[in-house]
Amino acid sequence: LFWVLALLILCGFLWHYKGQLKITNITDKYIFITGCDTGFGNLAARTFDKKGFHVIAACLTESGSTALKEETSERLHTVLLDVTDPESVKRTAQWVKNQAGEKGLWGLINNAGVLGVLAPTDWLTVEDYREPIEVNLFGLISVTLNMLPLVKKARGRVINVSSIGGRLAFSGGGYAPSKYAVEAFNDSLRRDMKAFDVHVACIEPGLFKTDLSDPVKTTERKLTIWKHLSPDIKQQYGEGYIEKSLDKLKGTTSLVNTDLSLVVECMDHALTSLFPKTHYAAGKDAKIFWIPLSHMPAVLQDFLLLKQKVELANPKAVGLS
Repeated sequence: LFWVLALLILCGFLWHYKGQLKITNITDKYIFITGCDTGFGNLAARTFDKKGFHVIAACLTESGSTALKEETSERLHTVLLDVTDPESVKRTAQWVKNQAGEKGLWGLINNAGVLGVLAPTDWLTVEDYREPIEVNLFGLISVTLNMLPLVKKARGRVINVSSIGGRLAFSGGGYAPSKYAVEAFNDSLRRDMKAFDVHVACIEPGLFKTDLSDPVKTTERKLTIWKHLSPDIKQQYGEGYIEKSLDKLKGTTSLVNTDLSLVVECMDHALTSLFPKTHYAAGKDAKIFWIPLSHMPAVLQDFLLLKQKVELANPKAVGLS
């Protein structure tokens, strides 16, 4: 038992040491990050600029681009990009190619994303699913396919920001389906790129306080949908359903992470480690609750997640519309 324990301690030490080994010549390397107006992308752009990378930060708005330039060095360049516009993506890829030249692109960080509408499935239409799937999935795929030749040239890294929503569908809407699909795309890409010495990593943040998860905007969208629901669905859920849902959410605020650097630290390791991981869980809630729960039987998942749901007023009310 003593020798087994000694071997386990040695293996743990070597594993930790292996994870600390870093690449060299950071100042020669170019990285491209999407979704840099706010949140994870904005912090990542500022952090990697300070480290010495040549950062190309894609912003959706001119105001986001201007604000980022004011806080960073002359090495950082910004570009306006709508990931859902194929022509915008192609132009940006060509511009990045001109900037990076023969060095290629060491890092591609697909961070841009939207939450979309979070609401019970029977409240929604197909159109309510489109925005998060267009941005989070098709936008990510479009950027990746256009930038991949540059990443292959540098034998670099692709980092896809998914979510714990790619492990567990905690609410109706297009967000979770888009993130589940990102996980699948990430896995197939990782295997396809091994022959080219391109490493592909996936980051799965838990619940973080960002503009993406602004509770005011989320509630406003849900209220807009509520107003147009049929009378029978309104009777099934009850007039106070949304307010009761908000009260339930207040009890989970302790799970929300406020330190965005936890996600950027995962990006950093995926970019600079000699031995990067394939998956990164960011946030205590992701590591302690969401990721473990995703491996549990469905009956346990349903039990724990449904405890946070509001009881419907009259689920058997039908045929009024």
